[in-house]
Amino acid sequence: MTSEQTAGLIRAAIEMLPKAYAPYSHFHVGAALLCADGTVFTGCNVENASYPVCFCAERTAIAKAVSEGRRAFTAICIVGGPGGAIQDYCPPCGTCRQAMAEFCDPAGFTVILAKSPEEYRVYSLEELLPLSFGGQHLV
Repeated sequence: MTSEQTAGLIRAAIEMLPKAYAPYSHFHVGAALLCADGTVFTGCNVENASYPVCFCAERTAIAKAVSEGRRAFTAICIVGGPGGAIQDYCPPCGTCRQAMAEFCDPAGFTVILAKSPEEYRVYSLEELLPLSFGGQHLV
C-alpha cells in the first residue's frame, strides 16, 4: 500500500465515527476495508440492548463488501474511542479477527490501527490472530 492509500483509508474510517450507534458503551468504532480491486467499504459499530446482537464496525464493512460481490480484501483500518474521540489504538475484537480470517490471507492482509492519518500502526492479520481456525480444519 502507498502512503496515500493508507491515509485515505484512515480518513474513511475516521469519517465513520459520528455514524456509530453506541448508546450503551458510548464507544464509537469506524472501519474502512480496502478490496483488491481498490474499492473501499466502510462500517461503524451498531449496538443493541442485547449485546450479542451488536455489529462491530469491521464486520459491518466486511458484510457490506461481501453483499456487493467482493471477496478479495487487501487491508482494513480501524479507529475508535469513547464518544468518537480517538485516544488510543483500537484493535479488532476476537470475533472480527475470525471474520477477517474467513476472507483474508493471514500473512498478506494488512490491519491498520490509527489515531490519525499521521499516527498509525500496521500489522498482518497473522500477527493479530496466530494459529487461527479456518475452513481447512473442517475437512
